[in-house]
Amino acid sequence: MRLIVVVGARPNFIKVGPLMPALLEAGVDARIVHTGQHYDTGMSGVFFEDLEIPEPAWNLDVGSGTHAVQTGTAMMRLEELFGSERPDAVMVVGDVNSTLAGALAAVKLNIPVLHLEAGLRSGDMSMPEEVNRLVTDQLSSMLLAPTQDAVVSLEREGTARARVHFVGNIMAESVLKNLDRVADRVVCDRYGLETGGYVLVTVHRPENTDHPDRMADIAAALREAPLPVLLPAHPRTRPSLAAAGIAEGTSNVHVVDAVGYLDMLALECDAAAIVTDSGGVQEEACMVKTPCVTVRRSTERWVTLEVQANRLVAAEREAILDGLAAALDSKRSWPRPPRWDELVSARVVKALDKGIEPLAGC
Repeated sequence: MRLIVVVGARPNFIKVGPLMPALLEAGVDARIVHTGQHYDTGMSGVFFEDLEIPEPAWNLDVGSGTHAVQTGTAMMRLEELFGSERPDAVMVVGDVNSTLAGALAAVKLNIPVLHLEAGLRSGDMSMPEEVNRLVTDQLSSMLLAPTQDAVVSLEREGTARARVHFVGNIMAESVLKNLDRVADRVVCDRYGLETGGYVLVTVHRPENTDHPDRMADIAAALREAPLPVLLPAHPRTRPSLAAAGIAEGTSNVHVVDAVGYLDMLALECDAAAIVTDSGGVQEEACMVKTPCVTVRRSTERWVTLEVQANRLVAAEREAILDGLAAALDSKRSWPRPPRWDELVSARVVKALDKGIEPLAGC
């Protein structure tokens, strides 16, 4: 089988880390196309290095822009590539704009789409990622689900059961395969912090960063946190943080540049708690047994709430502080969700061996 794997942003890189060796070992001619949605070293190159991912066979240099510009540009360039290469299938990963662009470009050329991380639902259509997930799943011939609730969502939406495979969470496999590599990596020392003595924070979603009132509440909560706060800042977040009164040198809040995958994993392991609006960080926190507070209206990672690794709070000062207090008071003893293990990529290979169910008329 000739397979093109589409990646474009940080979460995609983490998910294909353990997958690419498994595909190649199984005899699948799998090659990566990087759309360039995340393109600077801190958000792209360092992840390929940390995760030892094969160099992309193609880099499309799509860059930034509005959702329509980014998705449309990626779709046009992917269409040209797929039309030239004519792979047997295209695999898209996660829920970023590159995911949707890859699915649209492939299905228009009657090339089967395989969706890794299918079926996750937040129920919030204001989230661009929710739109990407829903449309991508409708276009996919094979849906590789990370959780049992994702399988249920797909069945509820009328997806043929033969197209759905409960393979588990590939993000979890990446964590497990890299824990030994960060066991002696004490990254917090670089920032004058102690293991277990800080709160790790990431904020980047437009539902927070594009709303000054929410950012003001988040900033107020962080300034009042009972422990020092370490905040590796996504490039698009820095202006919003500054407008909310948080910049480098702010008392109690250490704003630093975005870090690579291994450094972030080490920081997650050593934090007393995590406050985030990232889907991937919710999952990683669950895996490394660090209690998490998710500042969002909803989450597609419901299983992290079910096992009590995570708590969902509004972007309000008091709610965030209450959630953080509960997280710091919690025990790190929750169970790992089903199939969040080191066998996810093997299950993906097994699903491919069973064959791809084509969409109607294809």
